[in-house]
Amino acid sequence: MTAARTDEVTREGLVLAVDGGNFKTDLALVDSSGEVLSLVRGAGSSAHTLGVEGCVELLESLLESALARAGLGPLDRPLASTAQILLAGADLPEERATLGARIEQLNWSERLVVDNDTLALLRAGTDRRWGIAVVCGAGINCLGLAADGREVRFLALGLISGDWGGGGDVGLAALAAAARSADGRGPRTVLEEAVPAHYGLGDPLEVARALHLGHLPFVRLLELAPVVLAVCDEDSVAAGIVSRLAEEVIAFARAALRRLELTGTDLDVVLGGGLLRAVPRSVVQTIARGVREVAPNAHVLVAPSEPIVGAVLLGLDVLAADVRAKARARAELDAAVGALIRVPGGKVTAVEPAAS
Repeated sequence: MTAARTDEVTREGLVLAVDGGNFKTDLALVDSSGEVLSLVRGAGSSAHTLGVEGCVELLESLLESALARAGLGPLDRPLASTAQILLAGADLPEERATLGARIEQLNWSERLVVDNDTLALLRAGTDRRWGIAVVCGAGINCLGLAADGREVRFLALGLISGDWGGGGDVGLAALAAAARSADGRGPRTVLEEAVPAHYGLGDPLEVARALHLGHLPFVRLLELAPVVLAVCDEDSVAAGIVSRLAEEVIAFARAALRRLELTGTDLDVVLGGGLLRAVPRSVVQTIARGVREVAPNAHVLVAPSEPIVGAVLLGLDVLAADVRAKARARAELDAAVGALIRVPGGKVTAVEPAAS
């Protein structure tokens, strides 16, 4: 943005939006016309990993970077008219309340929303502002919103709350299948070679030993999800893992539909997260068929934009921005996300140049 534009920015027309994930966090500043003033990307901001203070510290660092890149000097607080802070791991009401109370102290905005990132995914995929969202990234989660305001949420705490289907689950299933193939307990699979090759090791049992001895962090199992997707069309074991993923997504969507009593509507079911954005089209079609078995008129789609777009659109909804402003914001953010570049060091791991 230009220096002349800086003087025109006021908090009354400014949206601060955050999509915070387990491994990356996007923060955007957008004005009421839909112009993207700044977009920055940093590391994961989950309070489960960083703690509340660590999460807030990372967000504050990103905000300072975004303001600087937008050419905005120190602004009186509150900075923005509305802030939509949507974070992975903000699953329980008490977690959202704790994060909200801490962020409220920073006086970022006149109207603050702190909630789960599934809200951002849903809004990125539909202009209706209601429907079902299922996200598969590092973990899996689902949100259901009815037009009358009723909602359905899930604990999304992993295996202890019955969840399976995140990248870590798929990766662990791949390693287990590869190990059983190697020692004769299970069917032969190309994963027996593909899994250790990914880590530069000789066989799956070496990978298991490396994990057990702490030479390989368990978080790196997430890297195996793309390996599974790459061979699922040629390998029945990998195909079985992907099929289970599809069934878990269907189960979430069906449960939300039934609990909200929306099986007879033509609502949107929005899919997102790195894993669901990467699955073959045939998997999305399988999910759609499964959903439509209980909701024949449902529209199942992969979100066309990243969740940060949904977070911004929710902010523009609060400002009662017009359709043109929202279309502009989506288009500019789609382009900006595609242009994100990595920079070495520091807490901000990737930054998009400020709009001009």
